[in-house]
Amino acid sequence: MDWLSVRKAYTVFADDAVVALNKPSGISVTGERHDTDLVEIAQAAGTQVYPVHRIDKVTSGLVLLATDLAAHGQLTRQFNKQTARKAYLAIVSGNDLPDQGELDLPLSVGRKNRVRIAAPREAIRREGERWFVDDADLLPAKNYPSLTRFTTVARKDDRALLALRPVTGRRHQIRVQLAWTGHPILGDPLFDRTAALPRTHLHSWRLQLDADWLTPPVLDLHATPGPDFWAPFTTDPDEAAHLLAEADRRTGATR
Repeated sequence: MDWLSVRKAYTVFADDAVVALNKPSGISVTGERHDTDLVEIAQAAGTQVYPVHRIDKVTSGLVLLATDLAAHGQLTRQFNKQTARKAYLAIVSGNDLPDQGELDLPLSVGRKNRVRIAAPREAIRREGERWFVDDADLLPAKNYPSLTRFTTVARKDDRALLALRPVTGRRHQIRVQLAWTGHPILGDPLFDRTAALPRTHLHSWRLQLDADWLTPPVLDLHATPGPDFWAPFTTDPDEAAHLLAEADRRTGATR
């Protein structure tokens, strides 16, 4: 892969300050030990880019890269202050989740640097539409408050399509919280060792940030999932478009 080809194939927005890509699953953003990543691809072409945020290699969708350091500082501060508005789509195992829900489950880092819920699995409680753990059940290791809100967009057979809004932005947050509550993301190699699906069905869908160099001063981005994301749910492009419109309708009031 080369930067020109990446820009041509995956750009959803670009100006003098930033470039937003609709990244395929299987490409790293930066810092991957053994694989070529987006930052390296850009550097090889003489372009320096600065990731505003990161999504996992297995996750597809929006990645925002800054080409201007002032813009990078302005945008990353919003992620640090948790004011960036983010939305993801996921196809998960199980169809028994409520129409709306909240995963208020702190994370910690366990053996071999693996992210986990910061309490024993049996300590996870549900009251109504909220999953949580009591402070008394937290493990003695350092923990990180982690909050994700979700909407169930559709159910089909033994799976569901979710639209998720991570309020915090911890590493593997959505993947771990869903798996530990019994609804792992289909194809997620952290929790599905069967390798029955060729990709993880998690997609970085929407991103909204303040951007004072624009008129109006808002960067409002969205990335349409490809057919490979929808495959466990439908192979009909019209149905996929309908599901995406339904996700937009159901989450529009919370943007």
